[in-house]
Amino acid sequence: MKQILPPIALGAWSWGAGAAGGDQVFGNHLFETELRPVFDAAMKYGLNLWDTAAVYGEGTSEQILGNFVKDMRREEIILSTKFTPQIASDAPDAMQEMLNGSKKRLHTEIIDIYWIHNPMDVEKWTPDLIPLAKSGQIKAIGVSNHNLGEIKRANEILGAAGLRVSAVQNHFSLLHRSSEKADILDYCKENDITFYAYMVLEQGALTGRFDTGHPFPAGTGRGDSYNPHLKELEVLIEELRHIGKAHNASPAQIATAWAIAKGTLPIIGVTKVSQVEEAAAAAQIKLDAEEVIRLENLGDKTGVRTLREWEKEMA
Repeated sequence: MKQILPPIALGAWSWGAGAAGGDQVFGNHLFETELRPVFDAAMKYGLNLWDTAAVYGEGTSEQILGNFVKDMRREEIILSTKFTPQIASDAPDAMQEMLNGSKKRLHTEIIDIYWIHNPMDVEKWTPDLIPLAKSGQIKAIGVSNHNLGEIKRANEILGAAGLRVSAVQNHFSLLHRSSEKADILDYCKENDITFYAYMVLEQGALTGRFDTGHPFPAGTGRGDSYNPHLKELEVLIEELRHIGKAHNASPAQIATAWAIAKGTLPIIGVTKVSQVEEAAAAAQIKLDAEEVIRLENLGDKTGVRTLREWEKEMA
């Protein structure tokens, strides 16, 4: 039976600290004390799908989330985490090894959605998912940052074992629609694959909180990526505000509602209770076709390309 998913997933990438962690990427230093109210608010609103990865903050993101999960009934939460080939050991069972670490940190024996984070070698890594699924350690299989050819090949490999790709997770926003242009969204719809859209808010660049007078923290991954482009984003953000007035919504909520209107399941990073409340309300907003097209045209006109160091163009 297919799992019922909420319309929005909540991301924990910015939780914790360490390599690829909240401090280095976002300029945050957030742990259990600050994040407990955020988690509790999400569960109250029925946003129970949480996305993390072993690589985020060298496991600290998973650890924080796991410390909240251990107090709950397991069926109340949906856990999504990832195998990242770049940090895998040379052991023959490297994927099982990384999954074991994730399960321990998350205080669970079963991961609801387990992803191959990046397609370093589809032929090498995809088969390693098969014993994990067959043994019941993972319920659903996802691939992230894969292009259409790689997704199809992963599906072929899994299909030979009676399994399938259930989810795709790629960068998708008003500034970055290459998965749509590469027909990945269409392929997912045709094959009953849930498309998870990450960086829908471009790590805050589409929230309206940042501009040339209020840049991102210097010396962080997102500061380096977005601060040079804040001027070009002004017209798009103004339109997000304008459409937001008609829906009594913020720019972030409109950018999120746009992703839902495209048939995707957006992942929204949350570090504050107010962000959880905004995400819950955004799921109720219905944009019309004209609003969607207007936003996309302005997104294209910015000329801003937000491909990050771990990504590739899909089209």
